[in-house]
Amino acid sequence: MTFLSPLLLWGLPLILLPVLIHLFNRLRYRPMNWGAMMFLRMATRKSTRYAKLRQYLILLFRCLAVAALLMAIARPLVGGWAGWMVSSRPDVILILLDRSASMEDKNGGTLVTKRETALKTLANTAKAYSESSRVLLLDHTGKHPKEIANLNDISTVPTTAATDTAADVPAMLQAAIDWIIEAKPGNTEIWLASDLQQSNWHPEAQARWGAMREGMLNLPQNIRVRLLAMNEPTESNVSVTIEEINRQQRGNSAELELVLKLERKETVVQDAFPIDFYFNDVPTGERVTVKFEGQTMRYRRRMTLPAADSGGWGHVQLPDDSNARDNRAYFVYGQQELTSVAVVGSDPIARRVLQIAASPDPASTNVVAEVILNDKLGDANWSKYAAVLWQSKPPEGDMAAKLQVYVNSGGILIFFPSGETGSFEGLGWGEVQTAAVNESFKVSRWETGEGPLANTAEGTQLPMEDLEIIKRQVISSESTVLARYSDNTPLVVRQIMGRGQALMCGTLPLEEWSSLTEGFVLVPMIQRLVSAGASRLTAARQLVCGEATTGDRGQRWIPIGNNSGTEFGSQSGIYRSDDRVVAQNRPVHEDDWVSMEPTKARELFGKVPVQLFEEKESGAPKLQSEIWRILLAFMALFLIVESILILPKQSEESSTLAAPSERLAT
Repeated sequence: MTFLSPLLLWGLPLILLPVLIHLFNRLRYRPMNWGAMMFLRMATRKSTRYAKLRQYLILLFRCLAVAALLMAIARPLVGGWAGWMVSSRPDVILILLDRSASMEDKNGGTLVTKRETALKTLANTAKAYSESSRVLLLDHTGKHPKEIANLNDISTVPTTAATDTAADVPAMLQAAIDWIIEAKPGNTEIWLASDLQQSNWHPEAQARWGAMREGMLNLPQNIRVRLLAMNEPTESNVSVTIEEINRQQRGNSAELELVLKLERKETVVQDAFPIDFYFNDVPTGERVTVKFEGQTMRYRRRMTLPAADSGGWGHVQLPDDSNARDNRAYFVYGQQELTSVAVVGSDPIARRVLQIAASPDPASTNVVAEVILNDKLGDANWSKYAAVLWQSKPPEGDMAAKLQVYVNSGGILIFFPSGETGSFEGLGWGEVQTAAVNESFKVSRWETGEGPLANTAEGTQLPMEDLEIIKRQVISSESTVLARYSDNTPLVVRQIMGRGQALMCGTLPLEEWSSLTEGFVLVPMIQRLVSAGASRLTAARQLVCGEATTGDRGQRWIPIGNNSGTEFGSQSGIYRSDDRVVAQNRPVHEDDWVSMEPTKARELFGKVPVQLFEEKESGAPKLQSEIWRILLAFMALFLIVESILILPKQSEESSTLAAPSERLAT
C-alpha cells in the first residue's frame, strides 16, 4: 500500500484521542459511599460486566472511526498490482514492453489497444514511485533500456510506438539481466506487460528459461517481477498474409499469382470478407469477396500484367476490425528471372527423378535444375541456387560449413536418404528399414496448414495417405515434424536456420523405396520449396519485420507509397534502397493467436518472485486505485455502530417511567 499524502500519517497518534477523552470523563465523577446502594450491588454485578464490555466496544469503534478518517485523508493506493504491502520502494523500475503486432488488438470494442492500455497503466502506477525510484523502459526491439524523464509523455517515446514485429520474451528478460549486471543498480523491479501470446513466450525453450531463472536468482540485488497480462479476449479479428508470389510469362502478357492465407478468430461469425487489391497505391477497382470455410483458408488470385512490366509493388487490404496491423499485406514483384536448383545424388536414377521434379518443363518455365557431381562439389557457387536437393552422404567439414552459410542466408536444403548414417546441424540419418512382405509404411499425419505439404489454395490435400513406402531411413531429429508414419516415426522434418531452412525426407523416389516417383506429392513439395528459396535471389524481395540481415540494416531504406511504414525493420511497408525494392511484413506467427494461461506464464519464472495481474474484461486494468471513499464509508459505519451502542436500553427507560404510576395504583 502506498499513499499520495504520506505526511498526513503523522496524525495517526490522534487515534488515542477517544481514549484520553474517556479517561478524563471518568475523572469528573468521585465515588461516594451510600448505605442504600450497598443492597443493590449484588443485584447489579452481572449487568455491570455487560456495561463494561459495551463501554470498551464504544471506545474501540470511536478509535477505528478516527483511524479511518486519517487514512482516508492520506489517500492510500492499493491493488493486486501494487500489493506487496511490506515491500520497500525499489531503486529502479525496469519496464519491459511487448509492442508486437498482436498487442494492437483493441480492448472490448473500444478504440484503445492493449499496448496503449498497458502504457497508460504502467505510467500511472510508476508516478507513485517517481520521486524515489528511477524508471527505465526496454522494449522488445532493443537491448539497452532508456530512462523515462517524464512519465506523462511516455506514449510519445519512439520506442513505445506500435510495430509489426514479434516479441521474444525470454530475450527481453535476458537483456534486462545483462543490463542489471552491467549497471549494478540497487533493488530492482521488472514490470513486464504482454498479451501472453505463446509464440512470443517460447515456453518450449526450457533451456533459455532455465538460464534466465538462474541468472535472475544469482543477481546480488533483490529482483522482483510484476507481470501485467493483457489477456482480455478481443471481439473479432481477421488477418491476411501473402504466402506465395509467382510471375509467369504467358505469350505477350505476364501473369502475377498471389496466394493469400486468411485466418479468423473463433469469435468471428461472419462468413464472407471483402479483399481489395492495390498496385503502386492505386486500387485495381476489383473487390473480391471471399467466403470462409473453417478458421483458416487460402485464396489464390491471378492478375494479368503487361508483358513489358518490369516490376512493381502493392498490397492487399481487409476491412477494419479489432486489429488494424494484420489487415494489410505487402508484396513486390520483378521481371521473370531464371531460377537455378542444384541436385546432388549418389544414385543416378534418384538424381534424375529429383531433377525432373525441380524442373518439370525447362522450355516453358524459368526453373533450371543442375546436377553437381561429387568431384565438383568444392567448386560449386551455392549462393546462386534457390534450393539444393541432396541425395548423398551428409556433408562434413568444410562442405558442411559452406552449406550452413548457404542455409542461414535464406537457402533451402533438402536431404534425401543415401543409406549412409550421418548428421547436419541436428538433422541425422539412422538405419534403413524395410516393411514386411506385402505391407508398406503408411503416412497418417502431416502438416496441412503451412509448409511444403500444405493444402492447395482451393483446400485440396496432397495424396499423402496414398503413398506406398516400402523402404525408409529413420530420421533422428528434434526439429519440427511435417509428416509422420502411422507408427509415429517422422517422414519429413524441418529445421529453421537463420533465414533459410533444412529439411529431411525419409524415403527416396525409387520404385524399390516408395511411390514418390509418381510425382503427386514430390513435385508440389519440391516446387513450393524452390519458390520459397527463389525469393532471396530477386531484386524484389519479401522480408520479415525484425528479421532483416546485418547487410540490409546497414543500408539506407526509403519508404515508398502513402501506406508504408516509416521505420525499416520494425514496420510493414514497401522500402527502396538504390535499385532494390523490398516488401516487409509482420512475422507469420504473429497471426497465431494461441495465448498462454497466466498461471503457466508465472510457472516459467520458477522461484523468481512474481506478482501476476490480469486484465479484466470490464475495461482497463487498475494497477493501483485510491480507496479513501471506502475508508470514509467504514468511518461512517463505525460511527453508526458507536451511536447504537450508546443508546439507552428500552427496558431501562420503561421501568423508570412505570415505577411512579405503579406506586399510585397501590
